[in-house]
Amino acid sequence: QIEAASDGSVRLGAGALHRDVAMAEALMGGHLVVRRAASQIANPVVRNMGTLGGSVSHSDPAADYPVALVAADAEIEIAGKEGARLVPVQEFFIDWYETVLAGAEMVIAALLPAPPPGATGVYHKLAKVEGDMGIAMVAVILAEDAGACSHLSVTIGGCGPTPVRLRDREADLIGGGLDGDAVESLGQALAEATDPVDDVRATADYRRLVVPRMVARAIRTARQELSEDR
Repeated sequence: QIEAASDGSVRLGAGALHRDVAMAEALMGGHLVVRRAASQIANPVVRNMGTLGGSVSHSDPAADYPVALVAADAEIEIAGKEGARLVPVQEFFIDWYETVLAGAEMVIAALLPAPPPGATGVYHKLAKVEGDMGIAMVAVILAEDAGACSHLSVTIGGCGPTPVRLRDREADLIGGGLDGDAVESLGQALAEATDPVDDVRATADYRRLVVPRMVARAIRTARQELSEDR
């Protein structure tokens, strides 16, 4: 089930189909980043069968959910013989196809905290063809107050074993106007923090090259959406 609480938080059950997450009316504002990520998973056949819990547990760095959930500050609810526990999503992913799950544990939900007031969530994926695994992905949640940035989270996926987010660099931009130099500096810092590999889809150098451009585009899209909502 997909359950919205009165405080604005949302619980995504592990058995929720990608299709249902992509269509969930409960995922609005900053939570749109997760909804939009789900809508870009593979193709309709996969989205009608695959589940959030299965994708998250598989921990493929090129998958769509991890980067969006990290941007949303989600927690992963885990259950096992010793009981249930909550793990911040950025601590859940450890390495390539590796998570904190013990042998007798399973994911039962992803918990999204209430998004910042007035925020929007943008998800962009660069792929060779529509529905393919991502060469690089960026997830952005942005809110502004009187033209100044009041909340910003930017996460990069597909460029290393786990999603990359630089919270200290985000904090430096709070209160500012997100001018071109500030956004470019953040994009470059994120590119330098990645650890991509060469594979059949792209080289590591190409991934580092496109990250700053994708960050700038996603933030620009988010700002445009916010201006249209005013």
